[in-house]
Formats: sequence, structure tokens, C-alpha cells
Amino acid sequence: MENAEVVATLSLATVPGIGSQRLRALVAAFGSAAAALAAPHARLASLHGFGPAAATAIRSATPRDGERVLERLAALGGPPARALFPGEPDFPEQLTEIYDPPAVLYAWGDGALLQRPAVAIVGSRNHTTYGAAAARLLAGAVAARAVVVSGMARGIDALAHGAALDAGGPTVGVLGNGFGVIYPAANRALYERVLASGCLVTEHPPGERPHAGSFSRRNRLISGLARAVVVIEAAAGSGALTTADNGLEQGRAILAVPGPITSPTSFGCNKLIQQGAKAALCAGDILEEIGVPVTAMTLATPAPRVPPVDLTGLQLTLWSRLTAEPQHVDALVAAARTGASDVLGALTELELRGLVRQGPGMVFGLV
Repeated sequence: MENAEVVATLSLATVPGIGSQRLRALVAAFGSAAAALAAPHARLASLHGFGPAAATAIRSATPRDGERVLERLAALGGPPARALFPGEPDFPEQLTEIYDPPAVLYAWGDGALLQRPAVAIVGSRNHTTYGAAAARLLAGAVAARAVVVSGMARGIDALAHGAALDAGGPTVGVLGNGFGVIYPAANRALYERVLASGCLVTEHPPGERPHAGSFSRRNRLISGLARAVVVIEAAAGSGALTTADNGLEQGRAILAVPGPITSPTSFGCNKLIQQGAKAALCAGDILEEIGVPVTAMTLATPAPRVPPVDLTGLQLTLWSRLTAEPQHVDALVAAARTGASDVLGALTELELRGLVRQGPGMVFGLV
């Protein structure tokens, strides 16, 4: 795009109520975003699906609005952030195939990941220990061969991103808000890790806070960026099931991790399998669906659990001790051959990263 057209497109994208479909309709009606931005009120109001209120909102926009978006992207710091548009080489080809593709996609970080084979891994915010273990196992193993895509939410999403990064693999986080807004706030450390080694994407301009409907619309981008959607724990009505529905409509492979029939968080996954989704029992089940060659062993057995690549010496010692079974803190202190305060400090750091969980009586185990 030429700079004036970029600025005009971004200006229109900031107008309240002008989503991707309306923006595309404006460009189609007037031939360009710049022409739409300068169109008379009466002509805008006469367009099907717009009306006087929408026309007034569009006429209030100026090129300066688009320039501010570019300035905010440049001011974010860290890795580069930019706006991608359909038709450009860097715009993800996968998203051009979906219904209602974004008219503007903002990318912050390693944009090259958007061109690689990807798997969406999503699930419940209120997961069980079983769900957490499955997310870490599958996301960590998949990340060795493909990009892990998820929604940066609490629960399974965050665990999937973290497991991919812990395994030294790539991940893409799809936001329901603009860059510069961290939601949920508890995921600040995860945001920083994804920016350092992966990529964040959104269709919302910088600084825009999440609003009603923004997360359900985000789900179509999670599935759209991937070749397969894997659901790990989802209660009835879960947003993860919406992502699976979007993926099904987009022609993506749908997989689900089976769970106990007595578990409410496994109801959605078991129902998906009953309706024809493939059961994801190991990483090989997922990778073969996206055309990545896998060995017979990968298909037959779960991937072995490996420690995150950035653990310190003490953290790695504790991790190794906990892979067999949960242990009391006294046993961990004895094994580490260091002070109790050092061990407790290392365990706290592992807990904050969601790798370790403390049980009753100061017994610690891997999540």
C-alpha cells in the first residue's frame, strides 16, 4: 500500500463501529480507503448497512488518526510492530481463506512465524491438573515442529504459550485488545516472553481495551492462523468450543483431548469427539493432521517431558526431582544440598511460572 492509503485505512479502522466488513465495503464502494475517508456524508449514509450515524462517525475521522496509530506502533519499543494488510506478502495467507478476514492485522514481534505451519491449542480458563499436564505435554512437543497459536487468556491458553516457549519453540498470541494493553494483567510476564521469542497479533489498534464481543471475534483469528485446532478441556458454552466451531467452518482439522465423563471441563471435548473430532492422545496425532512428518514412535507414545530451556541450576535440580513424584520440601532441600531459603525461593519462581504447584503439608509437584 502507498503511505496515504495506509494512513486512510488505519484512520477508518479506528472509527467506532467500523469493523473489518464495513471497512472492506467502504473500499469497494469508493475504490480506496482514502476516497472513502473523503466521501461526502450523504454518499456514505446511502450505503447499504451504514446510515446517518455511521456516516457522521466516518466524516469525523481524519488522516491524523491513522498517523497516530503508526506513531503508537513505533513507540511500543522492543521488537518491531507494524500493520499488515491483505494482499501484502507479509499478511498471513491462512487468514485470506477465512470468512471475515481482518482488514488490518497488527503484528508485534517475529512476523515470520505467521507464515509457518501452526496449531491452535485452546481450552478452559478453569482447568484441572490433568488439563494443565495435557497442555504442557502437547504444546511442548508440537512446538518442536510447528508454531503454537493461542489466545493469551488465563488457563490452558497461557499454559500452551508457556510450554512452547519452555521447549524453545515458537508461539503466536492472538489478542482481543490493542497493543499496550495487557489483559489479563496477571499475564504480563507471559506477554514479555512471547514478545521476546514469538509474536503477538490483533485486529485492534494500539491502546484499545477489550470490549464485549472482542474475544469471540478473536477466536476466528486463532483458528484462522492455524491448520488444526486442539481443544484441551472445555465446559459447555466455553469460548474454546467457539474456536473449534470457527475452525470447522474454516476447514481446519479439529482435535480434542478426551477426559473423564464425570468432569464438567471435559464435557465439551468428549462431545467434540463424539461428533467426529479426532482424539488427541499424543503430539503425533496433531502433527500428522497438518502434514508434518512424524515417526511411528511419536504416533504411538506421548512426548517425554523436558525441562524449560532457561531454568537455573537449582531450578533444574528441583524439576528433575519432581518429575518422578511430588516431594516434601525437606526432601528437596536435602537433594539440592543448599539452604532451605534458596530452595523455597526457587520453588516460588517455578510456581509463578506455572511449572510447580504446592500441595498440603509443603509437598510440591509438577503441574
